[in-house]
Amino acid sequence: MAPRKASPPNFSPREFRASLGMFATGVTIVTARTATGELVGLTANSFNSVSLQPPLVLWSLARTAGAMAVLSNASHYAINILAADQKILAERFSSKGVDRWAGVTFTEGVSGAPVLTGAAATFECFNRSRYEEGDHVIFVGEVEHCTHRAGASPLLFHGARYYTEHPL
Repeated sequence: MAPRKASPPNFSPREFRASLGMFATGVTIVTARTATGELVGLTANSFNSVSLQPPLVLWSLARTAGAMAVLSNASHYAINILAADQKILAERFSSKGVDRWAGVTFTEGVSGAPVLTGAAATFECFNRSRYEEGDHVIFVGEVEHCTHRAGASPLLFHGARYYTEHPL
């Protein structure tokens, strides 16, 4: 019996992207250091919890991303969950050709990854595993340290726009 395969998509990449945009997500900035100590950071909204025991989280990055080599080889990284007042950081860290770190305040995480000041939460992770799927790489991080800012309003992304929460 031949292995089963998915049917080819009956939609355009644009339709797929628009449909994905209907899922509201939080916004993160993933940070690390190169082997020579340079700062690396990028905006990502593909963050998810995986396991409580051991504490695991995941996020994904396009294979063509400029920071792929650094993040694949780094032993540690930090996932900074952005607060509503950090929209400018989200935009800056998703832009090309700008100094993403100009004027950004951060502390040194327990394993050297930059922890952004004012983040709603931060997960400092050991770079446990990576899985190549499609045009992205899924990173699984084992959380070694985490913090959160009680009462912080989250920065949300939905339909290609930024929001914050409004209790129902």
